Amino acid sequence: MKEYLVFLAQQHPNFRLAEIHALAQLIDLEVDLSQHDPTTPFLIVKIADEEKAKKWLSRAILTKAIYELWGHGDTEELLHQDVKARKEMNEWSKYEQSSFKFDFQGYQGSRPNKSKVKIMERFAYLPFEGPIRMKDPDEVFTVVEHYVPVTEHDSAEAPSHLYFGRLVSLTGRSTGMLEKYDLKKRNYIGTTTFEAELSLVSCNLAHVSPGDFMYDPFVGTGSFLVAGAAYGALTVGSDIDGRLIRGKGNNTKMQNDSEGKSQKKKKQGGEVKDIQSNFKQYGNKELFLDVLTMDFTHNAFRDTLKFDCIVCDPPYGIREGLKVLGARNPERFEGKETVEIDGMKAFLKRDYIPTKKPYALDDMLYDLLQFSSERLPVGRRLAFWMPTANDEDVETLIPQHKNLELVYHLEQVFNNWSRRLLVYVNKGDGFNGEDNRTATCLPEFRKRYFTKGFEKVEDQ
Repeated sequence: MKEYLVFLAQQHPNFRLAEIHALAQLIDLEVDLSQHDPTTPFLIVKIADEEKAKKWLSRAILTKAIYELWGHGDTEELLHQDVKARKEMNEWSKYEQSSFKFDFQGYQGSRPNKSKVKIMERFAYLPFEGPIRMKDPDEVFTVVEHYVPVTEHDSAEAPSHLYFGRLVSLTGRSTGMLEKYDLKKRNYIGTTTFEAELSLVSCNLAHVSPGDFMYDPFVGTGSFLVAGAAYGALTVGSDIDGRLIRGKGNNTKMQNDSEGKSQKKKKQGGEVKDIQSNFKQYGNKELFLDVLTMDFTHNAFRDTLKFDCIVCDPPYGIREGLKVLGARNPERFEGKETVEIDGMKAFLKRDYIPTKKPYALDDMLYDLLQFSSERLPVGRRLAFWMPTANDEDVETLIPQHKNLELVYHLEQVFNNWSRRLLVYVNKGDGFNGEDNRTATCLPEFRKRYFTKGFEKVEDQ
């Protein structure tokens, strides 16, 4: 087995181990990640199959690159000693005629170009006879330097540790995925659009793969659908709020005639901006199946329909309480379903607004678990975000379902509240895991949000 250097990003360090672990599982790669340290971006691992090493992190978002490690040390002298000691292991002769270039990567520091040239010249003992090619070389050999700042305001003049390696693979982060899916450049977003970086990470943890049938039951402006399509999934979503699905701009409004047939009413000016327009922007509109205006607790899917993965951010109900279809007072509502307008039952008209009733967040989350246990094939994943208050005197209870195994529980902390990314694997009816349906998972989150001085967050 050879040693490889994984160069991690320092963004969301408490999420990155889960991401690289999930991606290793996705390609059936056995790798020891026990040496991961969230305080440093460098991780050395041993891998037997280079093709799997190359594939492993190609779609990672919280990792920058992976290198075949040719040597490392606290000083240049120790670095070169280690490189020479690994000569046979790294098979120098394989690259004698390859075109190549040298590159430098630094963490918390860098050196001037003149100094870089001197560093490169000290590798003259490597038996490379191929041409130097700055664009599209066969191999890229990289010096990676770790600088430790002297103080908070004073940078280090020299690196505290140096690595030298052959580039195996850049990652999604290094090949421009974050820039491509940046919300500032996206055609259609809203106030609750989930950030691109963690949307992509969520899909990696959920094992969203090419050809998968992915569903988001709280689609909003479609951020998770866009992320799923970035990994090749066929996407469908739904939301109880049809305004976000309809979008804005040159959309055709519809009305019903007296026979209930849809008629075009008028067009509004401006560019079409809706979820589908985002897929057109990214050039993968064939991966957008549809979005539906519906309450997922009263969904219109046939009972046998299965999804390969479910990724979502359930509504928190901060500005107004959560609601689902139904009557707050069924007795008062009784009989209204028979009301007719122009000879047509009112609830069949396109402009009919159904009644809604309050819905607790913990009930919604358990319903999501139940739905996933029924709709996901065994072995496939559900990933969703859950808000929690950072109260020392209140225990955070994570929703559990007897058929689902919780594999990742990751927390993003703000001020007085947090949101947690929970990832489950459907284990089927025979699993019989923990089930806490009767427990209150999120006691009065909305009330405590307003009464305990929470910092302002997006309404979900």
